[in-house]
Amino acid sequence: MPNEEKKDFNAMLHDSKDMPKVQIVTDPGTIKKYGGDRMYFAPPMEYDRAMRRVPEGKLATITDIRAYFARANGADFTEPITAGIFVSIAAWASFQRGEDETPYWRTLKAGGELNPKYPGGIEAQRESLEAEGHIVVQRGRRNIRYYVKDYERALYSFENRN
Repeated sequence: MPNEEKKDFNAMLHDSKDMPKVQIVTDPGTIKKYGGDRMYFAPPMEYDRAMRRVPEGKLATITDIRAYFARANGADFTEPITAGIFVSIAAWASFQRGEDETPYWRTLKAGGELNPKYPGGIEAQRESLEAEGHIVVQRGRRNIRYYVKDYERALYSFENRN
């Protein structure tokens, strides 16, 4: 995120912005893409709480978190744009606190991809993941991206209450 040092991410984390809420969408393309018309909006703190649940050695994707929120709140899907933003806010808020850490590095983008928007970028996330025993691989020649190898084997189930 640009100008990270000038932003108060912990204030952003605690700003619920009139969420949670479920909104009915009417756009046929959106309904087709996401399989329904009930779209859930989760506040930033919900993402932080979900990310904190992922134990060492386990992983989650933003897609997993969104699916869990939709199921838990009687919606067809969780709004994807704010999800990515709020996951980044949770990561930066944790980084700014320096204590009471949210293990944000365990939350990956879709397909097991590392998130370049986290504090320290890909290198910091890679280092944290490898320290927990995960293998990070590079894909692509021009548009280089990094992924956790066999990330599916380490996915955390949000249906568990542990």
